[in-house]
Amino acid sequence: MRDLSLHLLDLAQNSITAGANLVTVRMTLDDSGMLTMELEDDGKGMSPELLARVTSPFATTRTTRKVGLGIPMMKENAEKAGGNFTLESEEGKGTKLTASMDTGNIDCLPMGDLSGTMLSLMLTNPLHPDFLFEGKSPKGEGTFDTREVRTALGSDIPFNEPSVAAWLKEALDEEINSIFGGILI
Repeated sequence: MRDLSLHLLDLAQNSITAGANLVTVRMTLDDSGMLTMELEDDGKGMSPELLARVTSPFATTRTTRKVGLGIPMMKENAEKAGGNFTLESEEGKGTKLTASMDTGNIDCLPMGDLSGTMLSLMLTNPLHPDFLFEGKSPKGEGTFDTREVRTALGSDIPFNEPSVAAWLKEALDEEINSIFGGILI
């Protein structure tokens, strides 16, 4: 993966596949330059056995191939960048992945197009699940919650309707760039 937003796209797909109704993405950059990315869902969760082996590239629930690289690669990238990685999951309740990295470390991946990634998730899943983005940096903080958008639109208007997609892009760019623009992007 070339950047963190691509990791996020891959990992969020796991949440969607797990039947999540809400996928929460939290990105926090502190004053010291430590970036923490959290991905939390209310999907089906993992058994203790799968949780114990999921950081291995040879552990996957997919039937189309015998390797799963998303979680192992995120763990390796976080640790190489002077950070850490944790994964918590409970069957029937969901999963929470947390990865931190030192943005001053030469091995820290760039943020990438975070607003584009969030938009891609919304447009490829136009009716379900919902997504909550929470961001915080020394420049500011903010949130973007698709549940609020759905309330304003009505539940039967999909996000991939062209005028809605254009508005989502503009709103995400404005929100996320006001928090992280010029810092990591």
